[in-house]
Amino acid sequence: QVQLEESGGGLVQPGGSLRLSCAVSGVPINNYAMGWFRQTPGKAREFVASFSWRRGDTYYGDPVKGRFSISGDNAENTVYLQMNSLKPEDTAVYYCAARTGSASRISPAEYDYWGQGTQVTVSS
Repeated sequence: QVQLEESGGGLVQPGGSLRLSCAVSGVPINNYAMGWFRQTPGKAREFVASFSWRRGDTYYGDPVKGRFSISGDNAENTVYLQMNSLKPEDTAVYYCAARTGSASRISPAEYDYWGQGTQVTVSS
């Protein structure tokens, strides 16, 4: 059974940083494309970032390019999202997701497994 568990969310001031973690069990992350999405109330789930060990490619949504970085640790079977220069508009619930195949897919519907999410609030 595949399980994804996010952690690391919280309250941070504008301009600050947070690192989210996604602990994966049931599958090795190097066999999957791993992604991060976010969602605010009343809005659709938004693509943030994705990567694939096997294909060696990484993708970012336009709002986070240059500020966020996705990475993974095979030994820990964990995926990270480093978030720098945070803005109030980054406030959302952040979800970790996994899919087989390419990391170039950015639609939530194309991801097979999801975590429960972690809240990130950017506010002074």
